[in-house]
Amino acid sequence: MSLTASKNKGWFVTTIGLLINLALGILYAWSVIKESILQSIKSGGESGFKWDLATLNDPYAICILAFAFSMTFAGKLQDKKGPSFTAKIGGLLVGSGFILASLSTNYYLWIIGFGILGGTGIGFGYSATTPAALKWFSSAKTGLIAGIVVSGFGLAPVFIAPTASFLVSSFGVQATMMIFGVAFLIFISGLAFFLNNPPADYVPEENIKSSTDKIENKNQIEYDSWAMLKTLRFYLMWIIFFIGAGAGLMVIGSISGIAKASMGKSAFIAVAIMAVGNAMGRVVAGIVSDKMAKSSTLFIILISQSSLMFLCYFIMDTNPSSTIIVLIATLIGFNYGANLSLFPSFTKGFWGIKNFGMNYGILMSAWGLGGFIFSRLSQSLFASTGSNNTSFLIAGCSLGFCLYLTVILLEIKSMN
Repeated sequence: MSLTASKNKGWFVTTIGLLINLALGILYAWSVIKESILQSIKSGGESGFKWDLATLNDPYAICILAFAFSMTFAGKLQDKKGPSFTAKIGGLLVGSGFILASLSTNYYLWIIGFGILGGTGIGFGYSATTPAALKWFSSAKTGLIAGIVVSGFGLAPVFIAPTASFLVSSFGVQATMMIFGVAFLIFISGLAFFLNNPPADYVPEENIKSSTDKIENKNQIEYDSWAMLKTLRFYLMWIIFFIGAGAGLMVIGSISGIAKASMGKSAFIAVAIMAVGNAMGRVVAGIVSDKMAKSSTLFIILISQSSLMFLCYFIMDTNPSSTIIVLIATLIGFNYGANLSLFPSFTKGFWGIKNFGMNYGILMSAWGLGGFIFSRLSQSLFASTGSNNTSFLIAGCSLGFCLYLTVILLEIKSMN
């Protein structure tokens, strides 16, 4: 394969990965769907939803959990069978899960459909996109390529949120789920045919690396999963990812409801704009982390996110203007997205590319548990207090603890 052809193929695979993630990002439109279910619960009626308010976030929380834990198996499958096969399974699972949820208002069918099948499908699709793209490029572009691919997942609500809002108002929640299920089954499974690894003997063009890149890659040893689990770095990264992802997902899953007080039916706009921040954070952090130490980039992101959570604690109960809500949501989305860009780069830089799929899948369990616990806790606190304040306070303090762990991570790197 010629140098020009390999570059073009690499960017083509990157684009395919971005588009697949754009569809898989349906997860982040949950806040729009949740608001419609909430209105159905409040209005009552024989054909409406009859869920307990404290369980309203459960399909979303289970989806996050299934997404993360399926990635360990999906990552191993991707390493063995390739990204195309794995992504096709993802498309089939997401589509069938949404179709199942569309057939009933039953709580348990939504847990199985949106939560288990949808989350597992998202995990299979997501696990296939980033490794495939990264293998076409040198380590000097790890952050950039990872950021571009995962930006699709964050950017999805820009079109999914207004589409979901329109479909729900026109046809209802269940018909909307059916439309999404059929559309994404075809779209994701179709694109999966074009998601391919480079040939076995392929070597990417090596760019001139900065001194930072050399420091971060001087001990580039290929770790299998057992070896990775024996390193202190893994547990530091896991806890930081657990808290950083959980805090971000807590806000993402509730932003439509938070914005509704000041924005009314236009609350989906806050979801869409937050998604732009989410996607921008992934790309910007990826580029920055290629130029400076990734741990330093993470430290800056955590300071910003912790400060925003404390700001929300002090102002959200004062009914801030829609402009302030959108601005804060955008910044929180930016920081959360930056996390999702940095951790694939950490995985490749610390433990190598050979077992990247399974290694990153194991690390992603932190994302799943964080999202599950923080979103479930947030919904329970809101159901009992009528406010998100305690959730914001807990998230801010937890992110502050992450700063301490990042300092330890920096010290470990300085000793290597």
